[in-house]
Order: sequence, then C-alpha cells, then structure tokens
Amino acid sequence: MAMSDNEAPAPKPEGGEQLNIKVKDGDGNEVFFKVKRNTKLGKLRRAYADRMGKPENTVRFIFDGQRVQDDDTAESLEIEDQDEIDAMVEQLGGHC
Repeated sequence: MAMSDNEAPAPKPEGGEQLNIKVKDGDGNEVFFKVKRNTKLGKLRRAYADRMGKPENTVRFIFDGQRVQDDDTAESLEIEDQDEIDAMVEQLGGHC
C-alpha cells in the first residue's frame, strides 16, 4: 500500500495526545513545539531557551496571565492544541 504525500499518521504516544503549542516572545518571534499533555513544561522552557540561544534561567513562561512553573503540565494548566504561551526573557547584568 503506497503512502500519499501527506504525513503518515503517527502512533499515539503513551500518556496522551500531542498538542501543538506556540511560544511567542516580546519581539514577535514564534517557536512551535509538540508536547504531550503530561510533559512538564520546564522541559519545554529549557528546549525553548536552547533553541533561542538564551540562558535557561532567564526565560519565563506566562500562560493566561499566570507564570508557568516547571512542574506544570499542559493538562494541569488546561492548555489546548494551538494555544500560545508568552515567553519573557529577563535581562541579566547591571546598569552602566
């Protein structure tokens, strides 16, 4: 049986369906991630910081007006497919 040009359906991962989540920073940069409902969002934050070349401890996530904690999950915050998380990058260093 031949596959079409569309993506082959992936088997469902253990632990629930995957969500497509957009992380957007103050400069308008958008990064898309696929996460499971029960993945701790600290893992997502670390991946985002790595991808953006930012120190991990300077990146904060905000969802629906509340700061996302590392132990939060998409399920615990009721994040749905296609939802957007705001990324805040703290500037380190002193003043001139």
